[in-house]
Amino acid sequence: MPTVTALIITKNEEANITDCLTSLRWVTERLVVDAESTDRTVELARAGGAEVVVRPWPGFGPQKNFGMDRAASEWVLIVDADERVPDPLAEEIRSLMSRWKDGDHVAYEIPRMNFYYGAWVRHAGLYPDYQIRLVRKGTAAYNDVPVHENLIVRGTIGKLTHPFEHQTERRIDDHFRKFGLYTTLAAREKGKTVRTVRRRDLLARPLVVFLKTYLLKRGYRDGVRGLIVCLFASMYTFVKYAKLWDATRTPAASRGLA
Repeated sequence: MPTVTALIITKNEEANITDCLTSLRWVTERLVVDAESTDRTVELARAGGAEVVVRPWPGFGPQKNFGMDRAASEWVLIVDADERVPDPLAEEIRSLMSRWKDGDHVAYEIPRMNFYYGAWVRHAGLYPDYQIRLVRKGTAAYNDVPVHENLIVRGTIGKLTHPFEHQTERRIDDHFRKFGLYTTLAAREKGKTVRTVRRRDLLARPLVVFLKTYLLKRGYRDGVRGLIVCLFASMYTFVKYAKLWDATRTPAASRGLA
């Protein structure tokens, strides 16, 4: 049966890494690539039985590509530190590996249950939230964009049935901790193709995101959590374009997105 390496990239994930690694005890190898954490992430990862490599942060795509190249197994399962692999998904992957043969898919999308503030948010476009995460080594690589990197696969892609559990923002403060960095990275990427930010970008685009997620994708069915998640999605769009506007109006501000 083909071997599987679970790859986790980390930066200050002491609150998540132990539970993540525990859910991955069934794989052949657990590899943590850490971006010089200043908390106990590395210590806890080693105590949990993972191989740990510490290296400077080159960006999401390059860090994951390094980990995939370093993996000792035939297959790589890419897992975020705040994700868990429940038993049904683990069993589905083991079953797939036991019957996989040359000519089958070289990568697989896995659905993901996103938990916000302690509960699964089922709507607002957040489920099934398929992610390409199980790949045969040597058949895929991430592109190098600042945020929301994509895995480019050379071959066909299948789909699994059972989902990851994604323990994302547990409290509102968690959302804000990521918000500044991710909107800056998104503004930087958008700035490669957009040079002028207009009023409609700041008014219409956030409104469209809110209406799409809250009404069309039925975020309202998740109650207060759904409303908060949809508002954050709208705010993300507004702040991304506001930062891009700020960067394009002055050379000094532009350097902040460089």
